[in-house]
Amino acid sequence: MAPINSDLQNVQEDVKNVIQDLFQILVQVSNYDALGRSTRDALAQDFQTLDATLRTLHTTALTTSNNGTTPNNTDRRIPEPLLHYVENGRNPDIYTREFVELVRRMNQLARGKARAFGGFRDVLAREMGCALPELRADVGRVLEATGGGGGDVALPEGGDGEGSVEGVKGEEGVDGVGRAEGQGQGQQS
Repeated sequence: MAPINSDLQNVQEDVKNVIQDLFQILVQVSNYDALGRSTRDALAQDFQTLDATLRTLHTTALTTSNNGTTPNNTDRRIPEPLLHYVENGRNPDIYTREFVELVRRMNQLARGKARAFGGFRDVLAREMGCALPELRADVGRVLEATGGGGGDVALPEGGDGEGSVEGVKGEEGVDGVGRAEGQGQGQQS
């Protein structure tokens, strides 16, 4: 177990003292006799002791946090949903598992969107290269800059405006729509 530094040990002792004072007040309240002066004085004394102990705890905690003795001197925030889980009597491990699953789903969705846009980029480049041969070099530069096949966009042999962009291998799917390689139906990586 890691050693506890002395400032944190002082805070721990002060918290224990606060708990002890609260217990003393509990005992005094349960045995309270409204007619007896000694009970009233003892209860008042216990409240004064609790007040002094809370002041000491507050001062010690402030000095400890200002000394930079907390790890990395940062205020670590606990996620609000995690607090609700614990307050509702649920296991925090369930929160962690659900959070990891949510992040994984979101990452898969983002990856799918990125792949789809990559496919759209490739189809657009191929179609622009076919329809506007004078822009082939510009389309090739855009493709290269955006992570596509790159290079010059080539017109297909025969120059009839049908075919593929250099660096982008297209194929027609069953629905007649061209797809970039690796984007066919049923393929997963």
